[in-house]
Amino acid sequence: MNPNLKSNIEIGSFVAIVEKENQRSGELTEGYVKSILTKSKNHPHGIKVKLETGEVGRVKAFLVEE
Repeated sequence: MNPNLKSNIEIGSFVAIVEKENQRSGELTEGYVKSILTKSKNHPHGIKVKLETGEVGRVKAFLVEE
């Protein structure tokens, strides 16, 4: 699934995001989507979300729980 499309992201999805301060290093943070912050239908750098733990960043990948 494409992380640049808002329609692919649902509340509760398990995702990997990159926070603003980690954009250069590319360090990813995993978590569950609490809210979707991007207003547009798509964004070239990924849809911005807030995780249940409070981190905010752009979705880079969808993850599968093990």
